[in-house]
Amino acid sequence: MIVVSGCLAGIKCKYNGTESTDETVVELVKQGKAIPVCPEQLGGLPTPRPCCEFVGDRVLTTLGIDVSEQFLKGAEEGLRLAKLVGAKKAILKSRSPSCGCGKIYDGTFSGRLIDGDGLFSAMLKENGITVESV
Repeated sequence: MIVVSGCLAGIKCKYNGTESTDETVVELVKQGKAIPVCPEQLGGLPTPRPCCEFVGDRVLTTLGIDVSEQFLKGAEEGLRLAKLVGAKKAILKSRSPSCGCGKIYDGTFSGRLIDGDGLFSAMLKENGITVESV
């Protein structure tokens, strides 16, 4: 079983209420080989919601509201789901403060990228789950 970002599976769960459908990911879900997860929703954040980025070691909205607790809770719940289904791999949305793998936004809300992983992506890696970005 593969864990995938819900937005890649066509679920309108991105911060702005849209999706980032990837047909390969959708096909994996249809075949029963993947399970869609949105850690931000699992953490209790609404959709739509303000854009969020890491600012230092905290996750803040564009309004300066600290949502680190919700991001951590969502990552933990997403990891719990990954373990329940025996996932060894994840395909996650690039650049996200939850799902980004290798590159995330720099915390200035300017679109600039830096090296790093989102909270959910990092947690999966720490638990032996291979993560790739789309």
